[in-house]
Amino acid sequence: MLINGSCHCGNIRYELDWSPDPVEIPARACTCSFCVKHGGVWTSCPTGSLTVLYGDSRHVNKYHFGSKTADFHVCATCGVAPVVTSEIDGKIYAVVSVNAMDNVDSSMLIRGIISFDGEEIATRLQRRARGWIANVRIHSAA
Repeated sequence: MLINGSCHCGNIRYELDWSPDPVEIPARACTCSFCVKHGGVWTSCPTGSLTVLYGDSRHVNKYHFGSKTADFHVCATCGVAPVVTSEIDGKIYAVVSVNAMDNVDSSMLIRGIISFDGEEIATRLQRRARGWIANVRIHSAA
């Protein structure tokens, strides 16, 4: 299943090739302060591939906080963060915002809440390497 998503103005777009086709999509609402304030609900397909395209990279901010092990790709124009990446051992892993999805029926989303409070950094990176999208490409048109 090819899933398209974007920030509100379309400057940050993504195409997630979810393979094999999902029957349902897990949607995890994170309880960290950034995600709570931004309504962050994330998903990933470890067997899929993700292409991220910046319309204008000058209008993309990468925000990181806490352990500084993840970059939230925030559009400087509309304020939406459709993608989060984490570099682990020289490789980029990612999750995408289900709220930024453009072509997914909401009935496919199985929503839940998840907390990573107190998680050790090594454990966090291992979890991401196992569960986040491992085939990630980021391109910029300008």
